[in-house]
Order: sequence, then structure tokens, then C-alpha cells
Amino acid sequence: MRTRLVAGRRVLTAILVAVAAPAASAADKVTMAVPGVPPVFSGLVAYVAKEEGFFKTHGVEVEVRPFDSGAAAAQAVVSGNIDLSLSPTPVIVRMVSNAGVDLVGIYGMANPDWLLASIEPGLKCEGLKDQAVGVDSVGGARAVALAAFLRPCGLKVDQVKLVSLSSNVGAAMIAGQIKIGVLHTDDVPVLEEQMGKKLAIVSTFKQVAPVSHYNLIVTTRKSLAEKRPAFAKVLAGLIDATRYMVDPKNADRVASIATVTGRTAQLAKQALPHFYEIKYWPLEDDGLARANVDRVIATEKEVGGIKPGKEPVKYEQLVDRGVWKEAEALRRK
Repeated sequence: MRTRLVAGRRVLTAILVAVAAPAASAADKVTMAVPGVPPVFSGLVAYVAKEEGFFKTHGVEVEVRPFDSGAAAAQAVVSGNIDLSLSPTPVIVRMVSNAGVDLVGIYGMANPDWLLASIEPGLKCEGLKDQAVGVDSVGGARAVALAAFLRPCGLKVDQVKLVSLSSNVGAAMIAGQIKIGVLHTDDVPVLEEQMGKKLAIVSTFKQVAPVSHYNLIVTTRKSLAEKRPAFAKVLAGLIDATRYMVDPKNADRVASIATVTGRTAQLAKQALPHFYEIKYWPLEDDGLARANVDRVIATEKEVGGIKPGKEPVKYEQLVDRGVWKEAEALRRK
């Protein structure tokens, strides 16, 4: 009789474990949105982490979803459809400051690679008035970058004609649909090869904003409280992926994964060293340096991105640097 009771208890324990297992697994499932359809290079680190198993190593399953823009991705986070998004810092600053949206950044990319380029030579900032300019979306990362490009000559975004193209600005320039666009550096060789001539670079972002901040991985404060351990695992996977990417022996594999951006493996392999050189993805820290983020907040107030009468978000409210530290602790285990 005793043997039967022991056996029965073991069966019951096994059943309870089996029932509980899916719930535990579900707690470590995370959805992450990246900008661009197809994705731009900023989101590549998430695809490398997924394809090379770095997320899985840390015990988290991540679904990476491309969105038309980082702004749209952030809206999906606010609505609860997505856990995390990689979104432009200026856009997040505007959302939090103007609408009181409770988003918080847990990882950053400090160094934008934006260019303002034209297929016709001789264009200057002043000549952009009333011109059609290719961007991702109204209020998106490229549109926000365009505001910075226009600022030195006293123009504002509403004085040019925005053409919303997601990540296909370069393709539209090749097709002759537009002559001017806000581009990433990896767009340039593709355009020049397809058009058979050099692009005219009107300005680089480094010229108009030497200190700036590009992207944040954001979530809602509520989601962070509920899923903080899972988000730390996501960051641990991204850190591992970044270290994997910069190792020269992995260049071919990373270039192969980078075809998700629409680039060929050959073009991706040529583009990636530049991104590593400018420390596009953070290696030594969380990418959330106060000076850079504060500069974006100040700029958004100056250019009118933060509406009159609205209080600019404070750095301490906008970021949580502790998640990165928790991710590093996971990596050291």
C-alpha cells in the first residue's frame, strides 16, 4: 500500500511539473521590434543573437519583428503588442515629453550614421526648401534626422516635402522617384553601383550633431517590472552577439545573416567594418551615456520637437541602466 502511495505522489508531482512548465517557459518569451521593412542594419544585432543562439543560451525565446519605422515599433510597445522596440531616441524623447508615455530605455546606440544625399551635385542646405525628401515616415527616425540637417540653414521640416518610404529611400532614389534622401552609410555603395555615378553628400550627421544619440531599446515601465529578468537575458544575448559580430573570423557568417536587410552578403561584408569602427552597437557599456541622451533632449526642445509648455523628460526618468548590469552578471555566470 505504501509503495502505491509513493508511486501515486510521484505521478502527481510529475503532472504538476508538466502543467507548470509552459507557464515558466512563457514568462521567458519576448517580442522585439526592429525598424525598417526590410530591417535596417541597426536591428542586425538582434537577428545575429537569434540565429546564432545567443538568446537561447541565456534562456529566453525572442521573436524579432520588423516594423515600418522605429516610431511605429515604439507605438506597438505602448499599445502592448510588443515587449521591446529598437526606436530612435529623439522620437522616444518626444513621446515621453509630449504625451507622458511611460517608456524607459534599457540599452542604447549612441552613434547615428545618417547622411543627407542627393543624386544631383551642388545641392546645399538652403536649396532644400520645397524639395521632396525621402524619409522613413513622418515623425520617424529619418524625418527627425532631417530636422537636424535643416537646422544650420534655418529651415524646418514643414518647409520640405516628406516622402514616406520606410527603409526603401535608396531604392526610390535609384528608381528616380526622388532625388534627395536621408540615408544610412550602407545605402551609398548600393546607390552608386546601381546608378553608375557618385552620390552628392549634402551633409553627415556628425557634421550637424557631433554629440547625439541614435536608438534606445525601450519598454513600458509596467512591462519592465513584470519581465525584468527576461529583458536582462535579452540584453545578455545582444552583448554576446555584438562580440561575435566584431570578431573577424565570423565576418562571413554575420554577412550572411545581414542579408535580412536586403543587402547581398558581399555588400553587407563591405559595410559592416564601418559600423564597428563608429561603435554602432555598444561593446563596453550600455550605450546610455548621459551627455549623449541629454544632448538629444536639449535639441528636441530647441527645434520644437518638445511642444511649448511641455516639460522635457529627465534623463533619470528616461533610462534604467540597471538592466544592462544584470545582463552582464548573467554573462559572467
